[in-house]
Amino acid sequence: MTAAVSELLAIAGALVTMVAAAIVIPGVARVLLIAQALYWAMSYLARPVVLLWVQPEPRFGDNVADPRLAALGYDPGIAMVLRPIVFGLWVYAGFVVALALWMRHRRRRNPAITEDPNFVPTLCVLYCLGALGRLAMVATGTAGKAGEVESTSPVLTFVTMLGTVGAIGLIVFLRLAGTRATTAAIGLLLAGELLWTVAVESKTPIMGAALAIGVRFALGGWTRTKVVAILLVSIMGVGGFGWLQSLKASGEVKVDAAVTDSAYPSGVRPMLSVLRRFDLLEAATDVYYTPPGSWLSPAQVAENAAKSLIPVQLLGGPKLRSGTAWAADVRGASVDMSQVSVSLAEGGISEGYLIGSYPGIVAGVGFTFLLLVAWARAMYSRHIALVVLGLALIELPVIFERGILGSMEMLGKYLQAVVLMWFIYLLVGWYRGPRGQVPPHRSSERAESLVPVTQRTGQWA
Repeated sequence: MTAAVSELLAIAGALVTMVAAAIVIPGVARVLLIAQALYWAMSYLARPVVLLWVQPEPRFGDNVADPRLAALGYDPGIAMVLRPIVFGLWVYAGFVVALALWMRHRRRRNPAITEDPNFVPTLCVLYCLGALGRLAMVATGTAGKAGEVESTSPVLTFVTMLGTVGAIGLIVFLRLAGTRATTAAIGLLLAGELLWTVAVESKTPIMGAALAIGVRFALGGWTRTKVVAILLVSIMGVGGFGWLQSLKASGEVKVDAAVTDSAYPSGVRPMLSVLRRFDLLEAATDVYYTPPGSWLSPAQVAENAAKSLIPVQLLGGPKLRSGTAWAADVRGASVDMSQVSVSLAEGGISEGYLIGSYPGIVAGVGFTFLLLVAWARAMYSRHIALVVLGLALIELPVIFERGILGSMEMLGKYLQAVVLMWFIYLLVGWYRGPRGQVPPHRSSERAESLVPVTQRTGQWA
């Protein structure tokens, strides 16, 4: 058994432990933990396995084949860069097991926000505003791309954030009079997120939509049909992303991509467009070439994390952009980034190791774990501000691919958006007035509809 295979087996063991513990955790936390395990499996298992199997020669335009790993030799190189990852994943798995033991006798609650008659109408308004913003960005050619540092239209970008929260919220909470009508509406929302994924060339929108389906089922109860549905959505999202992206590409781009992909076996090629977007292995490789403590100190991390929550207008100075700083300072130590301006996902484990070695990894994964638990609890809150933040985190991949700095940066952006969403919520309530009030017996019926069939009838669904 080679060194790399040993590390991959250790990673697989940690991820399986996470999933096994998550199965006994009720509610939204179960979905989030399983989604984390799948995301990290794509980054730390699937991608290294492809590299070990194919041993591809690095070439321009192919970011799957990392020239740094090729120079080290794929087997020893992957083994060395994954050692901190193995430690971090097992620490995180320990946190998940502890949570499972603590929550094993707790019963799942119903989301309190569903009793608010103005909540779903507010989500509809947010989605409509965001859809207009998205159409405007596509029409003007200002739709951002994955990894871009600056938005060409900050106002429209802010408006699309409203649409993101609206889409995710409707996927989670929308319940129409008939099952077919609800299914059709959610299908249209999923199609819209897939099209936006292609427009911005980012996996985030469709991944957020698929995760929202899982959260919806976690709130309402699981059945075999729902499990099959979320698997189909995930498979269609992964396959549809590559297919739609190929339709969008020009003839020259298709030829270049075909030449690049020709170095891989035919069975792997359909997955390459997806694997290229799970790039945490690259972040782990960055850290191998950068010694711990050579970037930011723990005090600097705490200072910049706090500044991320303050609007730049009040701060009076620029904030640290962790993604661009990582690209310039960390990846720039082993790759020539002088002509490239991009924002990169650093990964909580890699960031923690760079800041404070193995104790830093414990701090980093501990932060991610606490953020996940707080996120799961927010979905059951009766306060719209907390629920909106929870919905935003479904879309933002902070618990999957960002560290402390990146997570705080994203939270700071959405805290500003929450203020506008709250104002829209108040306007919706004022406009609807007495029409938005639901009689007490209807409120109880709505809450009853969210109780799983297994609890209402005692039968298996």
